[in-house]
Amino acid sequence: MVQKIQLIATATFGLEAVVAREVKKLGYEDVQVENGKIEFTADESAICRSNLWLRSADRVLLKVGEFKALTFDELFEKTKFLSWGDIIPEDAVFPVNGKSINSKLFSVPDCQAIVKKAIVEKMKQRYKKEWFAETGVMYSVEVALLKDIATLTIDTTGAGLHKRGYRTLSNQAPIKETLAAALIELSYWNPDRVLIDPLCGSGTIPIEAVLIGKNIAPGMNRNFVSEDWGIIPKELWRNARKETHDLAEYNRPLRVYGSDIDGEVLSIARYHAGEAMVDEDVYFQKLDVADLRSRFEYGCIITNPPYGERIGEREEVEELYKTMGRVFNQMETWSKYIITSYKGFEQLYGKKADRRRKLYNGRIECQYYQYHGPRPPL
Repeated sequence: MVQKIQLIATATFGLEAVVAREVKKLGYEDVQVENGKIEFTADESAICRSNLWLRSADRVLLKVGEFKALTFDELFEKTKFLSWGDIIPEDAVFPVNGKSINSKLFSVPDCQAIVKKAIVEKMKQRYKKEWFAETGVMYSVEVALLKDIATLTIDTTGAGLHKRGYRTLSNQAPIKETLAAALIELSYWNPDRVLIDPLCGSGTIPIEAVLIGKNIAPGMNRNFVSEDWGIIPKELWRNARKETHDLAEYNRPLRVYGSDIDGEVLSIARYHAGEAMVDEDVYFQKLDVADLRSRFEYGCIITNPPYGERIGEREEVEELYKTMGRVFNQMETWSKYIITSYKGFEQLYGKKADRRRKLYNGRIECQYYQYHGPRPPL
């Protein structure tokens, strides 16, 4: 493999700037931001480090090539020209997935079949054989067509980056770990401030806050498909994992709290905190939002309340938002951050947000309402 490679960190709509900032924080400067993806130039070790450290990205893809393709012949020949044999071993499993947006080649199944055939032809040349058993390691290929430009990538991640490994149980409407991390990174919270999630559900926001606050790499306790790739020396993975332990601030004290009125869901939150090995750093308690108080003068509330999407929940949710407004607005020196898809949130909450940002929780279009409190004194 060549020294410099092109990687793509994919991102949920609205989180591109957050992911780009995370990529730059890892030391990669040649960064291009587009809708849904952040492309950057790096060395082989970046495959390891970006998978281990990126908190808000969905996955990390190795870019094999990009070109214009207006015909199936063009797609075949230009795909075949790429250096597949230098990356994919002869026993690899290499399925081809695809998508096409605003392109002449709109039939995704046809594009997938053509790319697969082109890769096989290239591998026949490389390995001097006619048939490939596909019994080895996974190299999942994607052909993405956008406005007639085909981008060919291989997934280095495997299970999506939101799968940290700690959330083994689930409540009804969990928020993805990647989005929870982004909500925190989009806030004014830092490890010296108090954080409360008063509708914490299964605990994802408080747990992600501890991981951020202690600089614990989100991928530290999971595996990635590219760990088994022959083209990445095992030493790079060992060094990258050692770096996660060296940089973690395990002993840093934090003040992170999660509360919920549902005792059952809190037991799930406590279990997840234990699985993430942060159970001594998050304080969970059963509490109604109406009873929320804090002895701290400054802090951040970051929460993902129910949206009222289900039939019969709307009136209950409207009352909840009114209560949140009444209680939160009494905490005048605190900053508050609330994500919801409910269109009339500000009216019920009783205050217009200082800033709003469009984000997606899964497929649900939401607004992230940001209410900025005063800066704490130094």
